[in-house]
Amino acid sequence: MASLFAPSVEALEVERHTYSEWTRTRFSESVTVKGPGKFIFLAGVGAEDHTETEDKSAAILHLGDPYKQCVYAYEKIKTKLADQGATLADVVKQVVYVNDIRYQGPVAQCRREAYGDMPIPANTFLVVSGFAIPGMLLEIDVTAVVPE
Repeated sequence: MASLFAPSVEALEVERHTYSEWTRTRFSESVTVKGPGKFIFLAGVGAEDHTETEDKSAAILHLGDPYKQCVYAYEKIKTKLADQGATLADVVKQVVYVNDIRYQGPVAQCRREAYGDMPIPANTFLVVSGFAIPGMLLEIDVTAVVPE
């Protein structure tokens, strides 16, 4: 069964499809975008302190807390999307990476809160062995599309 969720600008037609009953409230299984647009790719957004100014790896905030790291990552994602004229409503695909399967619950709660009443975009959840900066518990990649 397909569901239609209007993007933030009407020049694009975004269709979010959920085929399985168990995925209906969790994520979209596929997203189709029609019309002219600008694609925005955000990669590896995590709990690195965005205020770090030195030429070194940023400090990781909220050490040991996957929920708080996730909330911080989504705050950064929202800001980075806004810089490009987009919102979470324009996200069509995301990949969430964690380094421990036990983080699935807190990260799913965080993701649901970040999107609120909006449908979750096509989503992949992966468990990896580690990240580039010690202390990171997760990273999030998002792809958004907005009209040009």
